[in-house]
Amino acid sequence: MATVTLQEAQAALADLIHRLNPGEEVVITENEQPVAKLMASPVEKARPQPGRCKGMITLQIEDDEHLEHFKEYMP
Repeated sequence: MATVTLQEAQAALADLIHRLNPGEEVVITENEQPVAKLMASPVEKARPQPGRCKGMITLQIEDDEHLEHFKEYMP
């Protein structure tokens, strides 16, 4: 965790923000006392939307023969 003074933070706030990695923190001090904490937000991974692959697989033949092995698991 890095520490900078209030004056340093004011002079270079944009640079401080852009240098932070996700989850990283910088403590801002005034008169050697912590007064604020600057934290980078963790980057959230986008979750795939359900049904995005709908229509991508086309069955050429309707065939129930291959399902015979799974009969005991089917309702």
